[in-house]
Amino acid sequence: MKTAFLFSGQGTQTPGMGKDLYETYDSARKVFDSIHTDFDVKALCFEGPKEKLDDTQYTQVAIFAHSMAAAAVLKEKGITADVTAGLSLGEYSALCYAGSFTIQEGAEILRERGKLMAHALPAGTSAMAAVLMLDKEAILQACDAVKEIGVCEIANYNCPGQIVITGEKGAVEACGKKCLEAGARRVIPLQVSGAFHSSLLKDAGKKLYKVLSAYELHSPSLPVLHNISAKTADRALIDLLSEQISHSVLLEDTIKQMLADGVDTFIEVGPGKAVSGFVKKCAKGMDVKILHVEDCASLAETLDYMKG
Repeated sequence: MKTAFLFSGQGTQTPGMGKDLYETYDSARKVFDSIHTDFDVKALCFEGPKEKLDDTQYTQVAIFAHSMAAAAVLKEKGITADVTAGLSLGEYSALCYAGSFTIQEGAEILRERGKLMAHALPAGTSAMAAVLMLDKEAILQACDAVKEIGVCEIANYNCPGQIVITGEKGAVEACGKKCLEAGARRVIPLQVSGAFHSSLLKDAGKKLYKVLSAYELHSPSLPVLHNISAKTADRALIDLLSEQISHSVLLEDTIKQMLADGVDTFIEVGPGKAVSGFVKKCAKGMDVKILHVEDCASLAETLDYMKG
């Protein structure tokens, strides 16, 4: 058995996340209690309100806390990863899991990253949308066709049949229409507060570089596949992470690389099962097990399989 941990990204957060793990396991409690920032992370995760939890400047720390708590419980139970990665902010969870920085440092970095992303562009001027069942080339052509309107680029290559576009609102809306005309099954606007993973965030990336420069980023203790390359680090982590904010996320390539490297068990760590769904599509027809851990019930199912 070769096991990958995939850490959750934004979009699956819900009030109540992590609460039963906190109440049940000392290892989860230690993670949540160790995080000190300018808002009450536990209260936001456990109680909401949802509006604040959905604001990226708070979301990122909250999901990170939940993910690291879940990973700590897995470790307590003897379940560890051979390789890891994460979706966008989940890459920070993966690196923290691999020892590149402490949980407190991760929370501090993501608090600043969240604020930079939240305030990078004027409210209401940008958008993101998921394009279903249209190939990359057709989507890139649609992006190119609307460049007179504004910036529209590919943010995420999630899995076969799902690619996310990002950019200026008018351009994203126009690109979505062109994608439908080209044969896309659906174009779904995402409830996000910015044009994440687009060139519009390059200035935010430069500011993030300054934030990251205040920390000593250690080489990970196990392989971490990075969003911008779907490979392990080929240069300094500070460069990879500061560029990631304005670069396409190559999640499909990451999952396929893990499959090629012999991973047969995937555990999504953190809220929701979005990444698990992407793995299922990438591994179609292959003999792999896809699990997730976000609460006591999903943990029990995962432990039953891993210990069985």
